[in-house]
Amino acid sequence: MTDKTIRLQGISQVFDNGVERVQILNNLNLDIPEGQFLSIIGGNGAGKTTLFNIINGNLSPTAGSILFDGKNIARRSHSARAGLIARVYQDPNFGVCPELTIAENMALANSRGKARGLGRAMKKGDLSFFKEKLAEFDLGLETMLRKKASLLSGGQRQVITLLMATLQRPQLLLLDEHTAALDPKIAKQIMEITRRLVEEQKITTIMISHNMSDAINYGDRLIMLKGGEIVMDVSGDEKSALTPAELIVKFEE
Repeated sequence: MTDKTIRLQGISQVFDNGVERVQILNNLNLDIPEGQFLSIIGGNGAGKTTLFNIINGNLSPTAGSILFDGKNIARRSHSARAGLIARVYQDPNFGVCPELTIAENMALANSRGKARGLGRAMKKGDLSFFKEKLAEFDLGLETMLRKKASLLSGGQRQVITLLMATLQRPQLLLLDEHTAALDPKIAKQIMEITRRLVEEQKITTIMISHNMSDAINYGDRLIMLKGGEIVMDVSGDEKSALTPAELIVKFEE
C-alpha cells in the first residue's frame, strides 16, 4: 500500500534584503498522515503563512523537501501542484470569480488538474451534480446556480469556495484562516461545513487559525509555531483537554 503521509523535511526559509537576514522557518519537520485534520496556531511572524506559501508553491524554501507519495515537490511550480493541493483563503473574494455564476465557478473548479481543451467548461449533467452538492448544505444555494458570485454574501462565497476546493478531493486542503473575516454565527456554520467535508471525504487538511476554541474543537491534531519552529504538538485527549486560556499562556511563554 502506498504511504500517503505528507512529509515536510528540514524546511527553512530565510529572507535576505541585502541589509539583514531574517530566519522565518528553521529546519521544520512535520509528518501529516493521510486523512488527518491538523490545526496550526502561532503569533504574528511565527511562520504560518510562509509555511502555507511554501507548501502551496507560491514560495520556494531556502532548504528542505516536501514529499507527496514519496516525491519531492518543493521545486514544483504552483500551477503544477493544482491537482494535489487546494487552498481556501481568509478573504471570501479570493476563492471565486465574482463576474461568473456559481455554476460557472464550480465548473472551473471541477476541471482543476484535468487537461482542458477548447470545449465548453459546463458539461451535460454538471448543473444537476452541482445542485445536488449544494443542496447537502441546506442553505438554499442550490437555487442560485445562475446567480453571479458578486451578489453572494461573504459566508455564501466561502461555502462555495470550500465546495469548489474539495470537488476533486485534493491530496491536501489548506485552510488559511478561512473564517476570520466572517461574523461569529456564520463562522460557526462554515466550521461545521468544513468538518463535514473533511470527515466525509477523509481529506488531509491543515488549518491556520487565530481562534483558540476552533483550534481545540476541530481537527485531530494541534501544533503551535513560534520563531519558525514547532513548540507544541498535541492530539487526542491531550488536545481535547486544552482550554483557550492555556493556549494563550503558551503563546506568551
